[in-house]
Amino acid sequence: MKRYLIISLFLISGLAAKASYILLPMDNTQKDHLKCYGIAYWLLENGGKVDWMLNYRGGSFCFQYLDVYEKECLIRGVSYEVIPDASYNKIVADIADPEVNMDVMKLEKAPKMAVYSPKTKQPWDDAVTLVLTYAEIPYTVIYDQEVMDGELPKYDWLHLHHEDFTGQYGKFWSAYHTQAWYQQQEQENEAIAKEYGFTKVSQLKLAVAQKIRDFVSGGGFLFAMCSAADSYDIALAAEGVDICDVMFDGDPADPNAQQKLDFSKTFAFENFTISRNPYEYSLSTIDVSHSRSVPKELDFFTLFDFSAKWDPVPTMLTQDHEKTIPGFYGQTTAFKKDLIKSSVLIMGENKAANEARYIHGEYGYGTWTFYGGHDPEDYKHYVGDPPTELELHPNSPGYRLILNNVLFPAAKKQKQKT
Repeated sequence: MKRYLIISLFLISGLAAKASYILLPMDNTQKDHLKCYGIAYWLLENGGKVDWMLNYRGGSFCFQYLDVYEKECLIRGVSYEVIPDASYNKIVADIADPEVNMDVMKLEKAPKMAVYSPKTKQPWDDAVTLVLTYAEIPYTVIYDQEVMDGELPKYDWLHLHHEDFTGQYGKFWSAYHTQAWYQQQEQENEAIAKEYGFTKVSQLKLAVAQKIRDFVSGGGFLFAMCSAADSYDIALAAEGVDICDVMFDGDPADPNAQQKLDFSKTFAFENFTISRNPYEYSLSTIDVSHSRSVPKELDFFTLFDFSAKWDPVPTMLTQDHEKTIPGFYGQTTAFKKDLIKSSVLIMGENKAANEARYIHGEYGYGTWTFYGGHDPEDYKHYVGDPPTELELHPNSPGYRLILNNVLFPAAKKQKQKT
């Protein structure tokens, strides 16, 4: 009996010695896709290395086996497989086959994350902060003061809260200007503008947008959702032009504002027409929210396939266990394709509706990604609605696109200035 136990223990220890890697499958066998990104980030934060296996089982993660790593997988409730060296080497060899559309991207360092958001709680939530919190990925909240004080270079990655960079408060004036939260937002923004020597909030927001532009140019990674995406470009195009009506900044807008827009200053959009009506819940013709006629049962967008070996950046950004993603509304739902610059890479679209949902580009040494819509698991999120409970959506393909952007900066990839 004693001999039997010794042999058994020897065999078990031998198997453990060969079990050299942990694989987090990201196909439909994974029970919590979102927390897997948190595991990968945690490993990088603690000096570990992670293989992001692009297009292999939905974009799986793999790393060397340690007891502490396995315990963390158990604690966070993700599906994982312990595999020996031989299995790992075969997977890598199969991925390296030039005939297959896969690649291994080495993730080396956890990026420092910043979320641009008002310090006071707003009456609606933000999908990015929700999923970062759920995945247990740390981030720092910054706002206009930190940007104006030159703190952006401390961070690698910046998410823009659903902000209105034009200084029109999201065009909420008509419906909500009597609400306490709206009035508080006005007071706070006007106080910050005055603090930095601006007479108008629109001037402050333009200065912030320009500092964010410089952050990207210097090598930063920018991710924006909802109204932050199109309002950002509108603000850049309207530099030196008053596009705000009297209820927003105390004087009428320039009647020739449209003709004075400079589309050469924008990241993604051109030839759009700004909304001059303060009662209209729209900033410009970029957003399709009010013109689309897509029934909910047909509201989907499709991710493009890219070459993992030749186009690793868009491949990383589109890793998912689904290629057809349910649509969802926002202040800005999706982008009219006709108004997107030819240099911009469209990564997800509803072709029938002529709208792009997920786009990407380079600026200087950095990159930007714009994602239309407010909350991937809340089809129409209204002011005052409760936040989404991600415990009910651990396999959300729409939320995975956000987290792809979070890990993307961890992949060290040299790029030339554009």
